[in-house]
Amino acid sequence: MNSDDHASGPGRPRPGEVLLVVDDEPTMRELLSATLRFAGFTVASAATGAEAVDAVRDSPPDLVLLDVMLPDLDGFEVVRRLRELTWPPVPVLFLTARDSPQDKITGLTAGGDDYVTKPFDLEELIARIRAILRRAGLPGAHTLVAGDLELDPEGHQVLWAGDPVRLSPTEFRLLHHLMLNAGRVVPKARILEHVWRYDFAGDCGIVDTYVSYLRRKLGAAGPRLIHTVHGVGYVLRVPR
Repeated sequence: MNSDDHASGPGRPRPGEVLLVVDDEPTMRELLSATLRFAGFTVASAATGAEAVDAVRDSPPDLVLLDVMLPDLDGFEVVRRLRELTWPPVPVLFLTARDSPQDKITGLTAGGDDYVTKPFDLEELIARIRAILRRAGLPGAHTLVAGDLELDPEGHQVLWAGDPVRLSPTEFRLLHHLMLNAGRVVPKARILEHVWRYDFAGDCGIVDTYVSYLRRKLGAAGPRLIHTVHGVGYVLRVPR
Protein backbone atom coordinates (compact mmCIF):
# COMPACT_ATOMS: atom_id res chain seq x y z
CA MET A 1 0.00 0.00 0.00
CA ASN A 2 1.35 3.41 -0.91
CA SER A 3 1.15 5.47 2.25
CA ASP A 4 1.82 8.72 0.43
CA ASP A 5 -1.51 8.29 -1.35
CA HIS A 6 -3.13 9.37 1.92
CA ALA A 7 -1.75 12.88 1.58
CA SER A 8 -4.31 15.64 1.29
CA GLY A 9 -4.93 16.86 -2.23
CA PRO A 10 -7.35 19.16 -3.99
CA GLY A 11 -10.21 16.82 -3.12
CA ARG A 12 -10.19 17.96 0.54
CA PRO A 13 -10.91 14.43 1.77
CA ARG A 14 -13.39 13.99 4.58
CA PRO A 15 -13.78 11.12 7.06
CA GLY A 16 -15.89 8.21 5.88
CA GLU A 17 -14.98 8.53 2.20
CA VAL A 18 -11.80 6.46 1.84
CA LEU A 19 -11.23 4.42 -1.32
CA LEU A 20 -8.57 1.79 -1.99
CA VAL A 21 -7.49 1.47 -5.64
CA VAL A 22 -5.95 -1.92 -6.45
CA ASP A 23 -4.29 -2.21 -9.86
CA ASP A 24 -0.85 -3.43 -10.94
CA GLU A 25 -0.57 -0.81 -13.72
CA PRO A 26 1.02 2.38 -12.30
CA THR A 27 -0.58 4.63 -14.94
CA MET A 28 -4.06 3.35 -14.17
CA ARG A 29 -3.51 3.71 -10.42
CA GLU A 30 -2.36 7.29 -10.85
CA LEU A 31 -5.24 8.19 -13.18
CA LEU A 32 -7.86 6.75 -10.87
CA SER A 33 -6.27 8.22 -7.74
CA ALA A 34 -6.10 11.73 -9.23
CA THR A 35 -9.66 11.57 -10.55
CA LEU A 36 -11.12 10.30 -7.30
CA ARG A 37 -9.28 12.90 -5.24
CA PHE A 38 -10.72 15.65 -7.41
CA ALA A 39 -14.13 14.07 -6.77
CA GLY A 40 -13.54 14.57 -3.04
CA PHE A 41 -12.42 11.15 -1.86
CA THR A 42 -9.38 10.15 0.14
CA VAL A 43 -7.47 7.59 -1.92
CA ALA A 44 -4.96 4.88 -1.05
CA SER A 45 -3.54 2.37 -3.51
CA ALA A 46 -2.11 -1.12 -3.76
CA ALA A 47 -0.35 -2.88 -6.64
CA THR A 48 -0.97 -6.53 -5.68
CA GLY A 49 -3.65 -8.67 -4.14
CA ALA A 50 -1.54 -9.31 -1.05
CA GLU A 51 -1.01 -5.57 -0.55
CA ALA A 52 -4.75 -5.04 -0.83
CA VAL A 53 -5.53 -7.68 1.78
CA ASP A 54 -2.92 -6.21 4.15
CA ALA A 55 -4.25 -2.69 3.61
CA VAL A 56 -7.83 -3.71 4.43
CA ARG A 57 -6.65 -5.66 7.46
CA ASP A 58 -4.70 -2.66 8.78
CA SER A 59 -7.23 0.05 7.99
CA PRO A 60 -10.46 -0.92 6.20
CA PRO A 61 -11.49 1.60 3.52
CA ASP A 62 -15.08 2.41 2.67
CA LEU A 63 -14.80 0.90 -0.80
CA VAL A 64 -12.25 -1.05 -2.83
CA LEU A 65 -11.79 -0.58 -6.59
CA LEU A 66 -10.28 -3.89 -7.61
CA ASP A 67 -8.66 -5.16 -10.80
CA VAL A 68 -9.13 -8.87 -11.51
CA MET A 69 -5.79 -9.51 -13.23
CA LEU A 70 -3.18 -9.00 -10.50
CA PRO A 71 0.35 -10.45 -10.44
CA ASP A 72 -0.22 -12.65 -7.39
CA LEU A 73 -3.81 -13.28 -6.28
CA ASP A 74 -6.56 -12.67 -8.79
CA GLY A 75 -9.26 -10.19 -7.81
CA PHE A 76 -11.83 -12.91 -7.15
CA GLU A 77 -9.58 -14.51 -4.54
CA VAL A 78 -8.86 -11.10 -3.03
CA VAL A 79 -12.59 -10.53 -2.49
CA ARG A 80 -12.98 -13.92 -0.85
CA ARG A 81 -10.18 -13.06 1.59
CA LEU A 82 -11.58 -9.59 2.25
CA ARG A 83 -14.93 -11.11 3.15
CA GLU A 84 -13.17 -13.00 5.96
CA LEU A 85 -11.53 -9.85 7.33
CA THR A 86 -14.31 -7.33 7.90
CA TRP A 87 -17.90 -7.18 9.04
CA PRO A 88 -19.90 -5.60 7.62
CA PRO A 89 -18.01 -6.46 4.44
CA VAL A 90 -16.09 -3.72 2.65
CA PRO A 91 -17.88 -2.87 -0.62
CA VAL A 92 -15.93 -3.88 -3.74
CA LEU A 93 -16.23 -2.52 -7.27
CA PHE A 94 -14.41 -4.63 -9.86
CA LEU A 95 -12.68 -2.48 -12.48
CA THR A 96 -11.12 -4.74 -15.08
CA ALA A 97 -10.48 -5.51 -18.73
CA ARG A 98 -12.01 -8.98 -18.29
CA ASP A 99 -15.45 -8.48 -19.80
CA SER A 100 -16.92 -11.92 -20.40
CA PRO A 101 -20.35 -12.64 -18.85
CA GLN A 102 -18.80 -15.50 -16.87
CA ASP A 103 -16.20 -13.17 -15.34
CA LYS A 104 -18.94 -10.76 -14.29
CA ILE A 105 -20.95 -13.59 -12.75
CA THR A 106 -17.86 -14.89 -10.93
CA GLY A 107 -17.01 -11.44 -9.58
CA LEU A 108 -20.50 -10.69 -8.33
CA THR A 109 -20.90 -14.20 -6.90
CA ALA A 110 -17.58 -13.87 -5.07
CA GLY A 111 -18.93 -10.81 -3.28
CA GLY A 112 -18.37 -7.85 -5.61
CA ASP A 113 -20.94 -5.06 -5.43
CA ASP A 114 -20.50 -3.92 -9.03
CA TYR A 115 -18.45 -4.83 -12.10
CA VAL A 116 -17.14 -2.17 -14.53
CA THR A 117 -15.07 -3.05 -17.59
CA LYS A 118 -12.20 -1.08 -19.11
CA PRO A 119 -12.26 1.28 -20.92
CA PHE A 120 -14.75 3.11 -18.74
CA ASP A 121 -16.34 6.54 -18.44
CA LEU A 122 -15.04 8.47 -15.42
CA GLU A 123 -18.35 10.15 -14.66
CA GLU A 124 -20.19 6.84 -14.75
CA LEU A 125 -17.56 5.26 -12.51
CA ILE A 126 -17.91 8.00 -9.90
CA ALA A 127 -21.70 7.67 -10.05
CA ARG A 128 -21.42 3.92 -9.46
CA ILE A 129 -19.07 4.47 -6.51
CA ARG A 130 -21.51 6.89 -4.92
CA ALA A 131 -24.40 4.48 -5.49
CA ILE A 132 -22.50 1.68 -3.73
CA LEU A 133 -21.62 3.96 -0.81
CA ARG A 134 -25.26 5.04 -0.48
CA ARG A 135 -26.39 1.41 -0.43
CA ALA A 136 -23.76 0.72 2.22
CA GLY A 137 -25.08 3.57 4.34
CA LEU A 138 -22.08 5.85 3.73
CA PRO A 139 -22.51 9.44 2.62
CA GLY A 140 -20.29 9.33 -0.48
CA ALA A 141 -18.31 12.29 -1.71
CA HIS A 142 -20.49 14.78 -3.54
CA THR A 143 -18.62 18.07 -3.63
CA LEU A 144 -15.94 18.48 -6.30
CA VAL A 145 -13.06 20.73 -5.27
CA ALA A 146 -10.34 22.38 -7.37
CA GLY A 147 -8.34 24.86 -5.34
CA ASP A 148 -10.81 27.44 -4.00
CA LEU A 149 -13.53 26.32 -6.43
CA GLU A 150 -16.23 23.95 -5.11
CA LEU A 151 -19.11 22.37 -6.99
CA ASP A 152 -21.96 20.50 -5.31
CA PRO A 153 -23.77 18.39 -7.96
CA GLU A 154 -26.76 17.57 -5.76
CA GLY A 155 -27.22 21.06 -4.37
CA HIS A 156 -26.48 22.58 -7.80
CA GLN A 157 -24.20 25.11 -6.13
CA VAL A 158 -20.81 26.55 -7.07
CA LEU A 159 -18.60 28.40 -4.61
CA TRP A 160 -15.36 30.29 -5.08
CA ALA A 161 -13.52 30.84 -1.77
CA GLY A 162 -16.88 30.40 -0.07
CA ASP A 163 -18.75 32.90 -2.27
CA PRO A 164 -21.54 31.64 -4.57
CA VAL A 165 -21.14 31.78 -8.35
CA ARG A 166 -24.41 31.77 -10.31
CA LEU A 167 -24.38 29.51 -13.38
CA SER A 168 -26.98 28.45 -15.91
CA PRO A 169 -27.80 24.71 -16.06
CA THR A 170 -25.59 24.27 -19.15
CA GLU A 171 -22.72 26.23 -17.61
CA PHE A 172 -23.05 24.09 -14.50
CA ARG A 173 -22.90 20.83 -16.50
CA LEU A 174 -19.87 22.08 -18.42
CA LEU A 175 -18.00 23.07 -15.26
CA HIS A 176 -18.94 19.76 -13.64
CA HIS A 177 -17.46 17.81 -16.55
CA LEU A 178 -14.26 19.86 -16.59
CA MET A 179 -13.83 19.46 -12.82
CA LEU A 180 -14.31 15.71 -13.05
CA ASN A 181 -11.45 15.71 -15.55
CA ALA A 182 -9.35 18.39 -13.84
CA GLY A 183 -5.74 18.35 -15.01
CA ARG A 184 -6.60 16.44 -18.21
CA VAL A 185 -7.29 17.93 -21.62
CA VAL A 186 -10.89 17.22 -22.66
CA PRO A 187 -11.55 17.24 -26.44
CA LYS A 188 -14.41 19.42 -27.63
CA ALA A 189 -16.22 16.43 -29.14
CA ARG A 190 -16.22 14.68 -25.78
CA ILE A 191 -17.53 17.82 -24.07
CA LEU A 192 -20.37 17.94 -26.60
CA GLU A 193 -21.23 14.32 -25.90
CA HIS A 194 -21.25 14.63 -22.12
CA VAL A 195 -22.62 18.13 -21.62
CA TRP A 196 -25.13 18.44 -24.45
CA ARG A 197 -25.75 14.67 -24.79
CA TYR A 198 -25.67 14.89 -28.58
CA ASP A 199 -23.23 16.10 -31.19
CA PHE A 200 -24.92 19.47 -31.90
CA ALA A 201 -24.51 18.76 -35.61
CA GLY A 202 -20.77 18.57 -35.02
CA ASP A 203 -20.59 22.28 -34.18
CA CYS A 204 -17.92 22.65 -31.50
CA GLY A 205 -18.49 26.40 -31.53
CA ILE A 206 -21.15 25.95 -28.86
CA VAL A 207 -18.44 24.63 -26.54
CA ASP A 208 -16.27 27.70 -27.17
CA THR A 209 -19.23 29.96 -26.47
CA TYR A 210 -20.05 28.38 -23.13
CA VAL A 211 -16.43 28.22 -22.06
CA SER A 212 -16.28 31.97 -22.62
CA TYR A 213 -19.38 32.38 -20.43
CA LEU A 214 -17.78 30.31 -17.70
CA ARG A 215 -14.50 32.20 -17.91
CA ARG A 216 -16.28 35.52 -17.44
CA LYS A 217 -18.13 34.31 -14.37
CA LEU A 218 -15.18 32.50 -12.81
CA GLY A 219 -12.70 35.15 -13.91
CA ALA A 220 -14.56 37.68 -11.83
CA ALA A 221 -13.95 35.48 -8.79
CA GLY A 222 -10.27 34.65 -9.17
CA PRO A 223 -7.43 33.42 -11.43
CA ARG A 224 -8.23 31.73 -14.74
CA LEU A 225 -9.02 28.05 -14.29
CA ILE A 226 -10.04 26.92 -17.79
CA HIS A 227 -7.26 26.86 -20.35
CA THR A 228 -7.40 26.32 -24.12
CA VAL A 229 -5.33 23.59 -25.78
CA HIS A 230 -5.46 24.75 -29.38
CA GLY A 231 -6.71 22.19 -31.84
CA VAL A 232 -7.83 19.83 -29.07
CA GLY A 233 -10.06 21.19 -26.34
CA TYR A 234 -9.95 22.56 -22.81
CA VAL A 235 -8.38 21.73 -19.47
CA LEU A 236 -9.20 22.91 -15.96
CA ARG A 237 -6.05 23.52 -13.92
CA VAL A 238 -5.83 24.53 -10.28
CA PRO A 239 -3.85 27.79 -9.89
CA ARG A 240 -0.56 27.44 -8.01
